[in-house]
Amino acid sequence: MQFKLVLLLVAVITMSNHVVRDKTDHKQSPLPIIGTWRLISGTTITKKDTSVVDYTKNQKMIKIINKTHFAFLRHDLSQGKKADSAYESGAGTYTLSGNQYTEYLEYCNYREWEGKKFQFTVTIKNDTLIQRGLEKVEEAGVNREIIERYVRVSK
Repeated sequence: MQFKLVLLLVAVITMSNHVVRDKTDHKQSPLPIIGTWRLISGTTITKKDTSVVDYTKNQKMIKIINKTHFAFLRHDLSQGKKADSAYESGAGTYTLSGNQYTEYLEYCNYREWEGKKFQFTVTIKNDTLIQRGLEKVEEAGVNREIIERYVRVSK
């Protein structure tokens, strides 16, 4: 009787381990979004107007993404001493479900942007991340589509 009980216990444990392993083997691996990204170009589409900015000239912007948060920092390369001087920063939390990336902006030097949610579709190919979505901030008069191209910063 004890032998049958032990055999039954071993069978149950073996089956439960198989079920757990089966669930983890079929999980979809997340996009490799975690890291530091440098913005290369940005396309902004407002109504019928399209503009493209080359972020490799006279300025630099990075986005840092960890498991739960993101942050972005942009500044001019003239140390604020020319007409093109600029500084922007923001940070918050994000969610990622498949290729749907949603930012919840908690901190921003443009204060009317704080507390907003921005939804994007992201694709990653090799060392390039492309983020596409809508920016809508009524308080700032912003309602546009953006397409940003980032390249991964080497470790």
